Amino acid sequence: MNISINDLKTERQWRSATGCNKQRFTNLLNLFERQYLVTFGRTLAESRADSPKESVVETEEDLLLLTLLGLKSGLTSDLLGLMTGMDGSSAFRNRDIGLSVLQSMLNGRGFAPVREFKSVEKFEEYFQEYETLLIDGEEQPIQRPLDEDSQIDHFSGKKKTRH
Repeated sequence: MNISINDLKTERQWRSATGCNKQRFTNLLNLFERQYLVTFGRTLAESRADSPKESVVETEEDLLLLTLLGLKSGLTSDLLGLMTGMDGSSAFRNRDIGLSVLQSMLNGRGFAPVREFKSVEKFEEYFQEYETLLIDGEEQPIQRPLDEDSQIDHFSGKKKTRH
């Protein structure tokens, strides 16, 4: 890859590129490597050895760096690819693989937030210790009212959504 952890010299560079310091990255990498093995049944190096194609992502360290860099920076796949030395579709595919490993790792350790509840009871149970729950529903689409006064009350000033 065009960028590696060796390029990150200061605490500020670590945090701006990955969202964590070097020690946290190292700790996360240990868990990430184990989860990669669990997910795919072999290491990235073993997968690369069987592949006829040359890969820019050579190690789990590269994959984690690419994934965190993509999450932290919000770059498009094409720009992320440019930064890391691959085309946009490869950057997207590799970031997707890294995200799946990271998500599996976080879910397995209980660190990922719950995103879906199977029942109202499960929802209430999960949030029972919190006194207040804030939900951002500001930009939810609504059926446009027929009454002109009601239309004015619900007008956001934004353009229509495109389909």
